[in-house]
Amino acid sequence: MPRISDPAPEFVGQSTQGTVNFPSDYAGKWVILFSHPADFTPVCTSEFMTFAMMTEEFRKYNTELVGVSVDGLHSHIAWLRTIRDNMDFRGWKNVDVTFPLIDDVSMQVSQKYGMIMPGESETSAVRAVFIIDPAGKVRTILYYPLSTGRNFDEILRVVKALQTTDEFGVATPADWRPGERVIVPPAGTMDVAEKRMSGQEDGVECADWFFCTKELPEDTIENALQKK
Repeated sequence: MPRISDPAPEFVGQSTQGTVNFPSDYAGKWVILFSHPADFTPVCTSEFMTFAMMTEEFRKYNTELVGVSVDGLHSHIAWLRTIRDNMDFRGWKNVDVTFPLIDDVSMQVSQKYGMIMPGESETSAVRAVFIIDPAGKVRTILYYPLSTGRNFDEILRVVKALQTTDEFGVATPADWRPGERVIVPPAGTMDVAEKRMSGQEDGVECADWFFCTKELPEDTIENALQKK
């Protein structure tokens, strides 16, 4: 199983959108690689419809989606056609899944990414999420059990937080969303700590020398991130 900051394990897979060379096909982009337990299952269907409806929103932030499961390519195609032709979820109908869904019957990809957890199932992947940056490094790992659908607003929030950290050199506090105050790097010297605590660093507010924040307007963030 890869760890945060490791290079994303490489693979070549057949998908509903053709051959995928991962992660090289996505060089320069952020990628969400996610697994699901099985085609033609209700929780997975709700998730794929949600991801499909959010595809363009993720692309605003230079982020592509790639799904994977241990089902075969023909099953994938039939399932995505069923989603498009028959499914109605939250009022969404005729939902077309345009991102690739990888055939992983061999479990090669699932094993490389630690998606098979025998306590849940020895033959199906859990609901794993890997957020991978434009350099091909793993930046976030999330796991959900078979029974629990993912929180897609949180996945998008994490993408924005990671990109904000990279762009502005800050950290983001608990429950942060664009427009809220961000955390500036801790003071590295006594002099900087003294200046911050005495209010000499413009725009920086400190609860204590190691916990300092500043404003970062939402439009500043959105303008920067959506240009990438």
